[in-house]
Amino acid sequence: MKFPFLKKFGIGNIETEVAPPEAVGIIDILAPSSVEVSPNYVKIGERFAKTFFIFSYPSSLTAGWFSPIINLDTIMDIAIFVHPVDMAQILKQLRKKVTEVQADIMDREGKGLIRDPQLEMAYRNLEELRDKFMSAQERMFRTGIYITVYADNEQKLAETEVFLRSAIEGRMVYSKAALFQQKKGFTSTSPYGLDALQITTPMNTAPVSSAFPFVSFDLSSNDGILYGINQHNNSLILFDRFSLENSNAVIFGTSGSGKSYLVKLDTLRSLMTGTDIIIVDPENEYKFLAETVGGAFFNISLASNDRINPFDLPLPREGEKPEDVLRSNIMNLVGLLRIMLGGLTPEEDAILDRAITETYAAKDITPESDFSQATPPLMSDLEDVLSTMEGAEELVVKLRKFTQGTYSSFFNNYSNVSMDNNLVVFGIRDMEEQLRPMAMYVIMRYIWNKIRFSLKKRVLIVDEAWWLMQNEDGASFLYGLVKRARKYWLGVTTITQDVNDFMKSEYGQPIITNSALKILMKQSPATINTVQKTFNLTEEEKYILLEPAVGEGIFFAGQKHVAIKVVASYTEDQIITTSPQEVLKIKRAKADLTD
Repeated sequence: MKFPFLKKFGIGNIETEVAPPEAVGIIDILAPSSVEVSPNYVKIGERFAKTFFIFSYPSSLTAGWFSPIINLDTIMDIAIFVHPVDMAQILKQLRKKVTEVQADIMDREGKGLIRDPQLEMAYRNLEELRDKFMSAQERMFRTGIYITVYADNEQKLAETEVFLRSAIEGRMVYSKAALFQQKKGFTSTSPYGLDALQITTPMNTAPVSSAFPFVSFDLSSNDGILYGINQHNNSLILFDRFSLENSNAVIFGTSGSGKSYLVKLDTLRSLMTGTDIIIVDPENEYKFLAETVGGAFFNISLASNDRINPFDLPLPREGEKPEDVLRSNIMNLVGLLRIMLGGLTPEEDAILDRAITETYAAKDITPESDFSQATPPLMSDLEDVLSTMEGAEELVVKLRKFTQGTYSSFFNNYSNVSMDNNLVVFGIRDMEEQLRPMAMYVIMRYIWNKIRFSLKKRVLIVDEAWWLMQNEDGASFLYGLVKRARKYWLGVTTITQDVNDFMKSEYGQPIITNSALKILMKQSPATINTVQKTFNLTEEEKYILLEPAVGEGIFFAGQKHVAIKVVASYTEDQIITTSPQEVLKIKRAKADLTD
């Protein structure tokens, strides 16, 4: 090799021979830069590893007891070694032990001592175990369970050790660090299949099998409805949402993921169990279902004859004070007007609060009134009151659009809809887009007033809830409804395809938190990280939601969650399908039958 640059130093050209580098193999790539073995840990490069072994178990173990330890949010390697034992030797030892226990029992009887339940129980257990060994129902094994945890420094390693031990000892299972045997421990939990530690506990088949770590949840019960198939074990997901701490649900999924199909199926099956269903439908896609099962469908739009008066008052329930009902209704109306008028200043807020109170009083509706005999005011009555108030001139101008202008047909009429049906659908597809949040707010208030009056098992479905979440007052009202629903035997189902918009609201996360039932379907790559963080998903669950088939997802019920596949019968499918081709085919078949 030549070094011509040395010329300027007067050294001249220098030639030397450099040995070619040795070929780099796979071992050189995989091997760490260094390994340091100490009595308490192994340092691999810059990472610390520490191995523990389980040495003590309770008298009985439940199935899946090891699963929560596997699911701890920490990096670890786990090895379970099961060594068969010579059964002839075990039977010989058992025979000897049975003889000793039986002799102790007979000795106590000979001395006239009272019976010892502990000795008698031990005798029965030994005999039962011996019978199972003789009939080959059980076998004996030496079982070793080793856990290696990792951390970036010794302090974090100590914190992880405390965290791990607390999780294990909570199940009456005790562990120790493999002091002065960390190298053997690391080797035992590495993928060699080599038990270098050889620290084992005798166990028969049943407790050994209980340590099997991969356990899927079973969501089958005697009550409730069929949601789908558990893809972990092909069992049925039969569940009653009203058996949870609250019966609210959230459903997230992209367009075409099968959300509406699932909700329609849920609706159809819930109706069969006697549950009333109320739906706020932004696309009128539940209309066919309502017509098929004899439900009521109301088309809420400016051109429709179906009307809801925002000033309707709920009747006080037993134990409720009329003044509290009136005050709450006035506060909700101020929230609605804040949406309608594009926001309010603090002065305008105060003016409207007083004006609404006076509007009700003008109709003889006061805290002392009998609301059942009262005729509620209209939006035009509020305009009349505001026109007499100082400082309300601009409010009157803004309100005229809703009392005399284009929007008056919906916002300035008496209610003519009824909720005396088991299935009630409010369709708002034909409502102008800028009016949808207002229309949803009005509909939700009307529904809530009716729900509060009579206690009955109901489900309220709010499809495309992000419309209502676009402004603070709508989001606050939805959250209040979700939070109070349990007291009125109501389950609120919140559906959205735009997770980011939903989570932008400060009420998004509280609504999810107050929903015990959660169903996640296909998510877009743009929102998957938000969904993973919100629902604390594992990497595997994250990838399940990126490429599932239509109608597949993850079903959460309280602390349990499983992969779900939604299934329906042929008849159900014909009623609830959202596929445009199928809907057109069904309509043509129906028309042919009519002809």
